[in-house]
Amino acid sequence: MVFIVTIAGNFLIIGLVTTSHQLRSPMYFFLCHLSLSDILLITNIVPQMLQVILEEGVTIPLTSCITQFVFNGVSVIAECFLLTVMSYDRYLAICNPLHYSSIMGNRLCYTVVTLCWVLGFMLTLIVAWLVCELQLCGPNVIDHFFCELSTLLELSCSDISIVEIAVFVLGTPVIVFPFVFILLTYVYISQTILRIPSTTGKQKAFSTCSSHLAVVCVYYGTLTAKYIVPSRGQLRNLNKVLSLLYTVLTPLFNPIIYSLRNQEIRAALRKCIWMVIGRKQF
Repeated sequence: MVFIVTIAGNFLIIGLVTTSHQLRSPMYFFLCHLSLSDILLITNIVPQMLQVILEEGVTIPLTSCITQFVFNGVSVIAECFLLTVMSYDRYLAICNPLHYSSIMGNRLCYTVVTLCWVLGFMLTLIVAWLVCELQLCGPNVIDHFFCELSTLLELSCSDISIVEIAVFVLGTPVIVFPFVFILLTYVYISQTILRIPSTTGKQKAFSTCSSHLAVVCVYYGTLTAKYIVPSRGQLRNLNKVLSLLYTVLTPLFNPIIYSLRNQEIRAALRKCIWMVIGRKQF
């Protein structure tokens, strides 16, 4: 049910943004790509996870395992950068509204979104290439519900230090720097909101910002913890729980927090429903 609701919610956002003239703004353009990233992430993980649960384990070829790892990495990295771009977009709209249109033009929007996806592919392919160079031996059992990097490294009988160094070097600019940048933008946004004379306006703005920040903290917090908490021994199940948070729950909450609570999204949805009802009556 969570999988169906997540897919439906994210496809709904994409459909509304691409068809509604009210939603032709940079913020909704970024939301559309965030939903695309969530669809890629959950579709890549959940169907096989359900199969693993129902059949109590499945057999997967190594090439399919690497492919799943690549798509997972691309969607996760792209989402990290997209969340960063969205926070900058909100910072400009709230803290510098007079220059928003001149800065956040169509050319910049397409450029940054393209960079998000291209960097996701490039960084993931570097790690995937290093993993493919490893010599895998011993037990060929992955104690997880998808092909995650840490579980793949456990199957290696060669030196994995190069892969671990590469992950740390590439993971820092992907996770730490964007998270710090997002926190800083929300600090400036909060300072601007505090200057709003209306109490109702303050409460509404803080409610929206706190929801956004909560999703960001859960997403980046779980990714960061996965690099800190070891996956071996008794903490292996905790590693699975952390993986479940960013692969299943975050794609579920994103359309609710970022989009379905938005008045313009709800207005576009109502308009779309009335158009469908009107056509059926006609």
